[in-house]
Amino acid sequence: MNTLRTSEVAAAAGVNAQTLRYYERRGLLAEPSRSPGGHRLYPAEAVTLLRVIKAAQRLGFTLDEVADLLEAKRHLQPKAHAKIAEIDAKLADLHTIRAALAEAVEAGCDDLVTCADSPCCPLPFAEITMRNGEMIN
Repeated sequence: MNTLRTSEVAAAAGVNAQTLRYYERRGLLAEPSRSPGGHRLYPAEAVTLLRVIKAAQRLGFTLDEVADLLEAKRHLQPKAHAKIAEIDAKLADLHTIRAALAEAVEAGCDDLVTCADSPCCPLPFAEITMRNGEMIN
């Protein structure tokens, strides 16, 4: 069995040793076996698993979501579709915010409080805080 020590796994996966231990505590990475001297010995596959975890995080998945993905194995499609919908909603919010700020810049707004009290204020304060009729947190 080909095993790697903590520093070797961390270097190969581009993470630090504390990340390995944290992922172990979270259950994302199985606790490794130990050498007679007490050193952690990881299977070579741990490097691939760490790379998958980091790639999933870069795609916007939280560690809880990554854990679900790893547990579900071949059920990436529905989770990926849900993440795409979440990203699309965030993008729509960002486009709304950008458009409102661009209007404020174009209108010469300089003081948000004064502008909010003005009937000609281009910033839709009430609309920005609502999505589908519900308050956005």
